Amino acid sequence: MLIAAALDDEELARFMARATALGLAALVEVHDEEELARALGAGARLVGVNQRDLRTFAVDHERACAMAASIPSDVVAVAESGIRDGDDSRRLADAGYDAILVGRPWCARRTAPPRCAR
Repeated sequence: MLIAAALDDEELARFMARATALGLAALVEVHDEEELARALGAGARLVGVNQRDLRTFAVDHERACAMAASIPSDVVAVAESGIRDGDDSRRLADAGYDAILVGRPWCARRTAPPRCAR
């Protein structure tokens, strides 16, 4: 995973090229439209929209839905962070996301998570 907020344009392009040379698909994490433009400019084919603000750690459950239309249809769109349940998963799928990245809340469960994708 390459976090656009942590890399300048040259680093992002260099790491993307290195991943490609190694046969890897790099997930480029973005938080806003500017970072999305940078990721796409670096050649990202797999883009994750993190709904968590890295400065405050607050989750904006509308961030991914608001940005979905800006992700080209030929780029794999991944929604990240703050995904609580099947309803969130369906809402994100309906917005155009191809996948979700689920973190701590579901991984810490003692039982299998309910079916949440269509």
